[in-house]
Amino acid sequence: MAADNVSSVTEFILAGLTDEPELQMPLFFLFLGFYMVTVVGNLGLITLIGLNSHLHIPMYFFLFNLSFIDFSFSTAIIPKMLMSFVSKKNIISYAGCMTQLFFFCFFVFSESYILSAMAYDRYVAICKPLLYMVTVSSQVCLLLLLGVYGMGVLGAVAHTGNILFLTFRSDNLVNHYMCDILPLLELSCNSSYINVLIVFIVVTIGIGVPIVAIFISYGFIISSIFHISSTEGRSKAFSTCSSHIIAVSLFFGSGAFMYLKPPSILPLDQGKVSSLFYTIVVPMFNPLIYSLRNKDVKVALRKTVGRITFS
Repeated sequence: MAADNVSSVTEFILAGLTDEPELQMPLFFLFLGFYMVTVVGNLGLITLIGLNSHLHIPMYFFLFNLSFIDFSFSTAIIPKMLMSFVSKKNIISYAGCMTQLFFFCFFVFSESYILSAMAYDRYVAICKPLLYMVTVSSQVCLLLLLGVYGMGVLGAVAHTGNILFLTFRSDNLVNHYMCDILPLLELSCNSSYINVLIVFIVVTIGIGVPIVAIFISYGFIISSIFHISSTEGRSKAFSTCSSHIIAVSLFFGSGAFMYLKPPSILPLDQGKVSSLFYTIVVPMFNPLIYSLRNKDVKVALRKTVGRITFS
């Protein structure tokens, strides 16, 4: 590559979701609405769990952290994305881009592993109900949570470190609405097969290990459910897991579709649309999935609303 096409990049321009002028304002208000629902839903669930003592059990401890991750995840992405709809050039500094990439990777990995921790919690609750409070004690919950955020840090450091060693072309237009791994690799002038391989390995660990853990947990869960004699017991066990299964399918399905396919099969323009699901849609729907299908959360919501009304 010619030397004049290579420079020390100090900022990037985010291309955004689309360059169609007539779509900018409708999309701005659409995604602003999505963000408001995400913030209200996740902070609302965090508040409900914090205020209601009957929800201070392992299942809701993990749900509390899932809501925190989803709120933080969307906050790291959407506000900057909204800027692309209302400004001619959505500029982000090099340091800002690497920071966004770090937190994006951190929350993606953390969500993957918190979902696997929740699957383990459901496995113990259904397969070993008498030992539940001993097996999933507060100490075990804290250790699992340490593992969740520890893997988040490792994944973020691996991906961000991989990108930090690259040199970028002077035409610094990132073909995305955020600083994501694949668009930055495409923009780099010295990325190699090794860089792509590192991304594939780290993503496989970030997605593959939690998926295997979830499948093993649900293998034992399904086996236990089939040994339950009463129809009512089976139905209750399935309903306990249904919200988690929906959340897992949405998150891992969209993530695997984006990152575990070669770029030739999934062009970046289509990848931008695919990434909307796990960066925006999943964090928005998770609190709705867990609250609308959960009796305990509904009871807690009624009690909290009642307290506020009475006050």
